[in-house]
Amino acid sequence: MNMKIGFIGVGAMAQAIIQGLLRAKFVPAKDILVHSAHQARYEQYADQYGLTAQKTNAELTQNSDLVVLAVVPGIVADVLNEINGELKSNKTLISIVSGIGLNRLEELTDYNLPILRSLPNINSEYGQGMTAIATNENLVGEQKKTAVSLFEATGEISELPEDQFAIFSAISGSAVAYVDFFIDCLSRAGVKYGFNKETATKIAAQTALGSAQSLLASKQTPAEMIDKVCSPGGDTIAGILAMEQAGLLNSVIKGIDATIDKSIGNSK
Repeated sequence: MNMKIGFIGVGAMAQAIIQGLLRAKFVPAKDILVHSAHQARYEQYADQYGLTAQKTNAELTQNSDLVVLAVVPGIVADVLNEINGELKSNKTLISIVSGIGLNRLEELTDYNLPILRSLPNINSEYGQGMTAIATNENLVGEQKKTAVSLFEATGEISELPEDQFAIFSAISGSAVAYVDFFIDCLSRAGVKYGFNKETATKIAAQTALGSAQSLLASKQTPAEMIDKVCSPGGDTIAGILAMEQAGLLNSVIKGIDATIDKSIGNSK
């Protein structure tokens, strides 16, 4: 694909997307442009992967077709003020900044600018990402298709209304950690009964991966898949009931509630 993609900020999430794009060979490495506040960090990162380092955010914006805003919320206004002169209607601004809505991005830039707001997750690095997207009315047609294809190259997408972003973030972005936490719990149980941690983790992680892929491929509900494994009077149903009695479902719901409450509080 003949385009240049600029990343303002090269933190963990930006790097996950970049690595996902490189794995997918979405564009040549040299066509990914990077700049951040820490010169040594972004120049070293660019050298390591054959990316193109830019001296300023304005230079990066001038030379990019897609401009990915990947900075902390507190400096968004300053960064957009810095690049406003280079943002034209033939460019697309893509934000992965949590808590900054399309209306605010328009206020800080230009009401004629095509903008895509996204919430990716860290699994984008391995082509297994799940990204929520919302676009303003200026991003249409081929320009929208091109912007969306960036995230399709790193996983799956879901186009959602912005008022559902906090919910999405809880069960997708933050939930990466929650799923890993559950895998670690299974792994520790394996260690309790004699496996070493490496073996137990490999078994638990592969089982979680296979279960998720099988669920999606089956088109069935999780409950239906659970019923397939739970034979009458068997070990699995005993374990399920013990987990329910210990409050697993309630713990998960409370965790999601806390995540959403914190997310909404941070965006106010």
